[in-house]
Amino acid sequence: MNEVKSGHFIGAETSGFRYVEKASPLSTHLQWLTYGVHELSGPIATAPISHPGEEALLFCWEGRTRVTLCGTKYELGRYDVLYVPRSEAYSLSHGGDHCRLVVCRAPAEKAYPAYYAGWSEILHDERRLRRLKGKDVFLMFDVSEQADKLMAGYTFFQPFQRSWPPHNHTDQEEIYIFLSGHGAMEVYAEEETKHLVRSVGPGDAVTIPVLNYHPVFSQEEPLEFIWCIAGARYWVGDKNKNFMTGSVAQLTT
Repeated sequence: MNEVKSGHFIGAETSGFRYVEKASPLSTHLQWLTYGVHELSGPIATAPISHPGEEALLFCWEGRTRVTLCGTKYELGRYDVLYVPRSEAYSLSHGGDHCRLVVCRAPAEKAYPAYYAGWSEILHDERRLRRLKGKDVFLMFDVSEQADKLMAGYTFFQPFQRSWPPHNHTDQEEIYIFLSGHGAMEVYAEEETKHLVRSVGPGDAVTIPVLNYHPVFSQEEPLEFIWCIAGARYWVGDKNKNFMTGSVAQLTT
């Protein structure tokens, strides 16, 4: 006879795991991007998670967690990024108090290799840094990495700065996810008819459909956010040097 095993009590406030989907093509005017957050609290290990037909990027926003993907274990700390190939399953394990992982995903035709970008290495890699007036852009998942549609990084604004020049894209959509600090953001097709002007703070996100200008403004403190692109794979400043010099009033890529 098999040994009888004991039961477990799982209280209402017991730690656990949940995924909160924030935006998708079903709830926004985006064509490809879906954005959500994995939240883990207390000791927890998840069942395999997959996104059929989609590639994904995981951004460690708070805490630390272990991600098992394609037979490899990745330790993700603050601002580390992991690329999940199309349809690949991954699992999360966590032994601390609280962890949040931002998830951005998009449809993909092909499966490319997993890729880990450690924040501590990227932070000091000048090849991954683009310096603009009053702000730094970190290319966490760039054209040097293989993917179908996704690119992403972080932008850090100094206090009292703005995006310049305003720009839009004919072949990319984006989402900005704000992690630290407070500021404001506009999204518009025409300067005279701005359809979104909002204050932004930690946990807020703004979608940017194709052909919308999307300037950001910091206030009295530094402002940090994720930018995630789906579509043609390039970063605006590498494609158009006028963006880097700020020598035009606006531009379209």
